[in-house]
Amino acid sequence: MKFVLLSLLTLFSCTKKDKKEDNTLSLSLSSGISTLDPANCYDTVCSVPVSQVYETLFEMEYLKRPYTLRPLLAESFPTISRDRKTYTFKIKKDVRYHDSEFLPAGRTLKAADFVNQIKRLAFLPTASQGWWLFDEKIKGLNDWRNSVGTDLEKFFKTDVAGLRVIDDHTFEIELIQPYPQLLYALAMNFTAPIPEEGIKGTKNELTNNFFGTGPYFITHYNQNQEVLLKKNPHYISSTYPTQGDRYANEKSLLKDAGAKLPFIENIRLTVMKETQTAWLNFMKKKIDIMTLSKDHYHVALTPEGKLKPEIIQDQIQLQASPTLIYWWLQFNMKDPVVGKNINLRRAIAHAVNIDKYIEIFTYNIAQRANSIYPPGIPGYSPSQELPYKYDLELAKQYLEKAGYPGGKGLPALTYDVRGSETIQRQMGEYIKQELAQIGIQVNVSLNSFPAFLEKSRKGDLQFWQGGWVLDYPDAENVLQLLNSANLPPGPNSSSYTNAEFDQLFDVLRTLEDGPEKFELMKKMEEIVNKDLPWIMQYYSRNYVLSHEYLKNYRYSDIISNHLKYLKIQTK
Repeated sequence: MKFVLLSLLTLFSCTKKDKKEDNTLSLSLSSGISTLDPANCYDTVCSVPVSQVYETLFEMEYLKRPYTLRPLLAESFPTISRDRKTYTFKIKKDVRYHDSEFLPAGRTLKAADFVNQIKRLAFLPTASQGWWLFDEKIKGLNDWRNSVGTDLEKFFKTDVAGLRVIDDHTFEIELIQPYPQLLYALAMNFTAPIPEEGIKGTKNELTNNFFGTGPYFITHYNQNQEVLLKKNPHYISSTYPTQGDRYANEKSLLKDAGAKLPFIENIRLTVMKETQTAWLNFMKKKIDIMTLSKDHYHVALTPEGKLKPEIIQDQIQLQASPTLIYWWLQFNMKDPVVGKNINLRRAIAHAVNIDKYIEIFTYNIAQRANSIYPPGIPGYSPSQELPYKYDLELAKQYLEKAGYPGGKGLPALTYDVRGSETIQRQMGEYIKQELAQIGIQVNVSLNSFPAFLEKSRKGDLQFWQGGWVLDYPDAENVLQLLNSANLPPGPNSSSYTNAEFDQLFDVLRTLEDGPEKFELMKKMEEIVNKDLPWIMQYYSRNYVLSHEYLKNYRYSDIISNHLKYLKIQTK
């Protein structure tokens, strides 16, 4: 198979054009598009078109890490009251919506449009995936949700105490208690403004309708085949960044600083469900960017994770980029065996060779975890060390301290895998073999992914691989996974409880980034490492290929409105 694939690469390299001859960016989508409604777009596929069409008050800085925010539709950062509960937002003037049969010609952005969308997230018929952002956060919003019910007429006639429109370009949000993650929420597609005329005209049905202000508008939409977008001639919301971090400067990503956006005229999004189809189209320059799947690591990369010479010759560039996705081994802390015996958990932590796991299952692409926090969030420390490492002799000593010398008397543990794919079974077998070395017997339980999630919600797992994709780069989004207020069916699937941890969490969740918060992060990590509900494994990294004619490209797994920054070099 390797020979066949390399032969195909050679064939296509002889037929490709030397440069991009038009100004169309072509990308592949791994599945059909679920929705165009920003209130319900919560997957990486729908976010591609939605993030180019819609905009939010704030956006992530494209060329800075750790991630920071900058105003987008907001004129500036908000004014915040002394008690940190009332935020006053000024929005930009003369920002036009895309033309629509439901809107008057030249309809411009108004402050009420942001209030409309927050209400849409709370409105029961919307069934929004983003309601969690504001549930019990904004004064009167939950009461409004209950009183309005499913009545669209009441939607507009009934006010929310904590959402106040001051004038066409000013509005306020009043919180129940401080919520420093609010600005991150207002940078997510969920909170993109929607005009009243659009809601009424579609009867709140935006699955296949759109009312954006973004750099591109849709000219053709087939959710299972292809989407075509065109440059918005009226776009004024943002310009190319004028500042970046060290990487941005080293890679000369600031050459277009301050320039008017967007650069590219057209975008074509094509559904390609098979990774091999996407790969062959990438090699023929029919798509311009490709995130490597595990099926193509060996085709494009050396064992050291570098591009193979034959790929380099095709003028292809590689970005090996960290993500905000990461993984660990996890225990049910209510389980009478693993949850009640710290030395047993320590024995397991020292008995699993994580480096070998990374080599086998990620082709050495993943980054070994050193913390319960992932890189990319404020407060993460690259010098942090975990209190365990691969050491079989030490693992055996801990197992003896646990009361099970050589594993004697210890009942077989159940390790649940996250899906029915072959690789999931192989991961489970790996854990089984590793622990067998010190005398721990493991039964691998196979599940479909929905069945695994159901066990997790019910708290029925004993030992498994946990993981998380951060919604925004804040430690609160990590630590809430271990807060006792979120026990199953909530996200604390470990059923971990620690009174000191909970007290610190209640303080941390209200703090802005800074020394006080970072110090609390350290204390809370020390508590977690002492109790050991998690054994950290790795941070996912993506290997992303792009053609050299594509300029200004910097990969991010949470910045999805990045296409406006890209430029195709035609000379």
